[in-house]
Amino acid sequence: MARRPLPRILTSGSTSLARGRDLARTAADNATDVLHPLLVIGRGLRVLASAGRRRWAATPKDKRGPALFLGAACVLVVALVPYAPVTALIALMAAAGWHGRDRSPAKTGPSDAETDRLRSLYEALVPYFSAPEDPNPLFAHGGGFDDAFSDYAFDAEGRVTRLRIRYPAYFTDGEAASRARIEALLHAKSGRGREYLFVWDEEANRLDLSVLDALPTGIAAQPFVTSPGESVLGFTDPAGVQRTLPVLEGDELRDLPPVIWRTGPGSTEPHLLAVGQPGSGTTGLLRSLALQALRQGGDVMVVEGGGSNEYACLAGRAGVLAVECGPTGALATVEWAAHETERRLIAMHRAREAGLPAPEDTRRPLWILLDRPSVLAHLATAEGRPDPLAQLQVPLRHGRAAHVTVVVAEHFDHLELIGDAVWQHTRARVVLGPAPVQQLADVLGLPPHTTPAPQLPPGRGYARLGTGPVHRLQVPATPDPYDDATHPAHRHAVL
Repeated sequence: MARRPLPRILTSGSTSLARGRDLARTAADNATDVLHPLLVIGRGLRVLASAGRRRWAATPKDKRGPALFLGAACVLVVALVPYAPVTALIALMAAAGWHGRDRSPAKTGPSDAETDRLRSLYEALVPYFSAPEDPNPLFAHGGGFDDAFSDYAFDAEGRVTRLRIRYPAYFTDGEAASRARIEALLHAKSGRGREYLFVWDEEANRLDLSVLDALPTGIAAQPFVTSPGESVLGFTDPAGVQRTLPVLEGDELRDLPPVIWRTGPGSTEPHLLAVGQPGSGTTGLLRSLALQALRQGGDVMVVEGGGSNEYACLAGRAGVLAVECGPTGALATVEWAAHETERRLIAMHRAREAGLPAPEDTRRPLWILLDRPSVLAHLATAEGRPDPLAQLQVPLRHGRAAHVTVVVAEHFDHLELIGDAVWQHTRARVVLGPAPVQQLADVLGLPPHTTPAPQLPPGRGYARLGTGPVHRLQVPATPDPYDDATHPAHRHAVL
């Protein structure tokens, strides 16, 4: 038997049917919102009528006559008294609205799936927060988590987004290793792939866990509203700093909290060290700092050891003194920077002795940016030349007084080649890209209070200025504009 074709409305009109269903659903929702008061009153009238029938059925037969007479008398009085019918109608509608309201109990407490997740976290923490000699343990196998967990929240997938844990006073929360074990456990049990913030309150024996929002990655290089001597390393969480900057993210103007690095004579961290893996964004950070320094009227010298010519966009700009890629040019550049630092110090000293202000050329900021200098040091050693990094000691030691700033970017694999002078005088540190907690602590001096994510976008990492706290950091997108893979908007912003 031949199959009959489907009607046209079922074959080619699926889009129209879907649109019609959406319109019908929208109309039904709007009608429900408009008629909601009438529905509530109608439900209340039905409840009152049911209550009246039950009351009449429970009334003895010998008392029904007087009850009818009393009801009729009340109706007559209401009908004769002025404004009484309107008042009675309003009272009836109010009673109907009260009895017809939604009485479904509000959801309190976690759901079954959320309860199972909290119980799993509780059982996992028992070996760490319990002791056999504790007569009244807060954490025990098979115990309840109500006293230990409070102020919890979950996302749409049922994963924990906020949790407050109360732990026993004998837990060694003053030891970094003990805290790290708890943080690693909570990170694994709460869901990987997210960044968690852990706040330990040793005085109150309390640990707060919260999931951090992703930092914005669409902020391109642009003129930032900063004072002279201030540079924007990137942007961080709102709770980390007490300042915001107006920035453009695409076409949207937003106020975001920045990580501000101050240089010059009044700075306590005059030099910076940026460390990361290949492709982590350290070169973009140096380009961003160079553009900000040029905008503030400073002089910039770039020494690139990678040999990829990623700073060609800076060559020829006003204020760019040199962009060197070879060991010979790098050595000459660093030697000139050392002599320039000494010249500035001598000129400023003579001006102070004569009671005159410092010369203008000694107060002009000079930036020395070195990207992967260990490669140039290796080449210089192979050719029998002096190490260019050895000439950095003078700018590093005396650069703050002479308005000279040194920024060094290096990969993790070659940190042992950068020398003790760089480690000693670069008190501002930045680590970009994924890295183990121990490597972060070795560079920054402290482990971050967040769990590092396994996958990070370029320019994402951590920053610490001197002895301050460790901040999450997202560097403004400052790619090589001559790279074919660069986004057109970012290329235009850099150029």
